[in-house]
Amino acid sequence: MKIKVLKQTAVELKVEIEGTGHGVCNLLQKKLLEDETVDQAGYDVPHPLASNPVIYVRMKGNGNPEKALLDAADKACESNKEFGKALEEALRK
Repeated sequence: MKIKVLKQTAVELKVEIEGTGHGVCNLLQKKLLEDETVDQAGYDVPHPLASNPVIYVRMKGNGNPEKALLDAADKACESNKEFGKALEEALRK
């Protein structure tokens, strides 16, 4: 997976993620929007045949968009671990 920074300012970040789709981006967007310091977060898949979605984050005040995206990625990983454990448990029954 390659990540390319398209725009980076003090309060905005736009990155392109090569080789992923709606699932990862939707989860990251959800986790970003749970952060009270995030003003706006979203993603776009510019062309359906080239799966290189672009994620956009804009912060309120002096928030750090890089930290917000990294925190969202960490929260997404934790969420997936919890799901994996719950699924394993359910399948054992």
